[in-house]
Amino acid sequence: MNKRAANNSRKRAPTRRLGSAPSRLAVSAPLPKNVKVSFEFFPPKTEKANQTLWECIQRLAPLKPAYVSVTYGAGGSTRERTHATVYRIRCETDLEPAAHLTCVGASRAEIDDVARDYWDAGVRHIVALRGDPAEGEARYRPYPGGYAYASDLVAGLKKVAPFQISVAAYPEIHPEAKSAAADLDNLKRKIDAGASAAITQFFFDIDVYLRFLERARKAGITVPIIPGILPVMNFARVAQFAAKCNASVPRWMADLFEGLDDDPETRALVAASVASEQCRALNAHGVEMFHFYTMNRADLVFAICHILGVRAHPVAAGKVAAASPAKSAIASKGA
Repeated sequence: MNKRAANNSRKRAPTRRLGSAPSRLAVSAPLPKNVKVSFEFFPPKTEKANQTLWECIQRLAPLKPAYVSVTYGAGGSTRERTHATVYRIRCETDLEPAAHLTCVGASRAEIDDVARDYWDAGVRHIVALRGDPAEGEARYRPYPGGYAYASDLVAGLKKVAPFQISVAAYPEIHPEAKSAAADLDNLKRKIDAGASAAITQFFFDIDVYLRFLERARKAGITVPIIPGILPVMNFARVAQFAAKCNASVPRWMADLFEGLDDDPETRALVAASVASEQCRALNAHGVEMFHFYTMNRADLVFAICHILGVRAHPVAAGKVAAASPAKSAIASKGA
C-alpha cells in the first residue's frame, strides 16, 4: 500500500457503536445479517377487516418475528376484539403474541383479571401503556380505582405474573410531558418498575433516535430501546397523526411524496425505500431490532424486511389459520 492509500485508509470513518454521536452518512452494507423484527397489528372491527388482518398475518408469519403485538382501545368492544385476536394468535399460529394493556377505563382488579387470563392462555409478553384520554376527554385522567400511570401498571402486572413487559418511549417527547428530562424520568420509572424493553414512537430522522438513545444511556437506562418504524403509505394522514404525537416530519419526506396521491404503486415504492433506508442507516449504528407498525398491511413491511436481510422460513401447514371467526376464551369472560 502506498503512502497516499495508507493515509486515505486511516481517514475512513470507523463503524460507530450504538448510541454514539450521530452521522447522517452512515449506511449499512453489505446486506445485514443480524436484524430481528417484531410487528404490530390492530384488532379488526368488521369481518372484512378480520380477513385483511389474517391475510397480513399469513404473509408476515414466515419472517419469524420475535413477537407480534396487538393494540388495545378504551372501549369494551375494542378490548374484546383485542383479546380475541391475541388468543387466536396464541392458539392457532407459531407466533408469540404481545398483548397491549392500558390504564384507561378499568379498575386495577379488572386489569389484573385480564392479565391472569392472558397468562393462563400462554401469553407471556405485555406492552404496558398509560393509554390515550378517554373518549370525550381533552386530557388523560386516571380511572377511579385504576392504575394511574404506566409505571404503576408495570408494577401491578409484575405482581400478577412474571410477564416480559415492554413500554413506550418518546424520542421527541410525549405531548403531555413537561420537559425532555421529565419524559426521560418517566421512562426510567417504567423500567425500574419491571419493564425489560421500550418501543419508541415512530420517527423519521435517525438522528432523533440516536440522540434520544444517548440521553437514555446517560440517564442509566440500559434496556433495549427498539425503534418503532412506520412505513408511510398515506403521507397526509401520517403528517396529521404525527402532529398529534409530537413526532416531526422532515420536509424532504413531503417532497418525496408530492404528487403521488393518485399513484399508489409509486407511493408504495417510495414508502418502502424511505423505511428501508432509515432501518439500514440505524443498523449501521448498531441497531439490530426493529418494531414495525404494520397498519395491518403486509406487502410494504415484507419488502422492507427483505431489504434488511430478514427472509421467509417455511411455516408448518395449518399453523397460520385461515380467516374465519374464532371464539376467544378470554373475550368470553367479558374482560
